[in-house]
Amino acid sequence: QVQLVESGGGLVQAGGSLRLSCAASGRTFSNYATGWFRQAPGKEREFVGAISASGDSIYHANSVKGRFIISRDNAKSTVYLQMNSLEPEDTAVYYCAAGGGRGIVVGSRSYYSYWGQGTQVAVSS
Repeated sequence: QVQLVESGGGLVQAGGSLRLSCAASGRTFSNYATGWFRQAPGKEREFVGAISASGDSIYHANSVKGRFIISRDNAKSTVYLQMNSLEPEDTAVYYCAAGGGRGIVVGSRSYYSYWGQGTQVAVSS
């Protein structure tokens, strides 16, 4: 089992930045790829991006490419989502997810076995 806890969400003005953290405990976190997803009210959960277990492969969805950066520190069992140039459309609950394997699978929720509870991000215009 891997337990995931997201933090760092909050309210920010458009154009601002936030850094989300996903702290893991339990089984060896460095064995798993980790993904970020988000879900806005009334919408499907959306894939934001993912990072491989070693951190040498990273994917960002087109909707956030150039604004968001995913990174990880396996020594701290933590994955980060740096969010810059935030827009009101980025308002959502953000979730991290781990599991499946070491490599990235783009967009697949079912690939990930472990999920955090989510952290709310609200961007005001």
